[in-house]
Amino acid sequence: MNPTTPHPLPAGPTHPDPQHWDDIFTTTVDNVPIECIRPIDTDRPTWGIYPPGRYRSHDCLGTLHARDTDGLWHVQATGERHTTFANAVRTLRRPASWPTDRAQATAWARRLLNNPALLLIDIQTTGLHQPYAVQIAALEPDGTLVLDELLNPQADFEPEASTLHGLTRDNTQHAPLFSDLLPALTQLFHGRHLLAYNIRYDHDVITRELHRHYNNPAPAHTWLTASHWEDAITPLATWTGLWSTHHHSYRYPRLSSLYNATTNCRLLLHRLHQAANNQRPR
Repeated sequence: MNPTTPHPLPAGPTHPDPQHWDDIFTTTVDNVPIECIRPIDTDRPTWGIYPPGRYRSHDCLGTLHARDTDGLWHVQATGERHTTFANAVRTLRRPASWPTDRAQATAWARRLLNNPALLLIDIQTTGLHQPYAVQIAALEPDGTLVLDELLNPQADFEPEASTLHGLTRDNTQHAPLFSDLLPALTQLFHGRHLLAYNIRYDHDVITRELHRHYNNPAPAHTWLTASHWEDAITPLATWTGLWSTHHHSYRYPRLSSLYNATTNCRLLLHRLHQAANNQRPR
């Protein structure tokens, strides 16, 4: 087929089965268009990815294969596998600095796992608007769960939050208050290197709880600064290497679609080990 022939937009990823995608189609990933062209020597669900209107071999970003055996998208040049076509395209758009960037993220993960003060945390909340904590979990780097506590937030739940994590006023009304848990949190958190996925959110929730408990920002600030807080989201995004051309940065991958504090702590530890062992991202 002639790659210069006009083609409707889009004519590929709208169908769930790549076997039914056209030989040539144009689509967008992160608001940036690409042209997808099936090589003439195959009828398998395989496409070379090009910038629109540029079809010379040196313009090709790479080749992607939709494999029936595992349901994943395979990146030919690197052997990586991704769950979505869009994520596979993002790997082809990585900047030339990615090997160096990824090596730095791997070194970061190794340093953390060798830090005896490391503690992985996650907090589930009443919602997104001025939320309070309803579940707090903490995990040691050896995988030991040292905290998994439901809390009575003494606040209304946003319905969307309850739908995600299943917690409501009814099933938390007999749980302890944050103030009840505070002595244990103080003993567990202080002096530790706290790590979470999007830790700014967790830090803000704890700050709100401390302000409510003390009714004074000064002791709340003292409590918070007794620990070191670090966010895992940027280095793990760099290690994963899904490049957003639109935002000119590594795209933040979701840690999971689950909303359970303990599960998320374990998933974060697993992701840290993947990065530290230099396993291929997926």
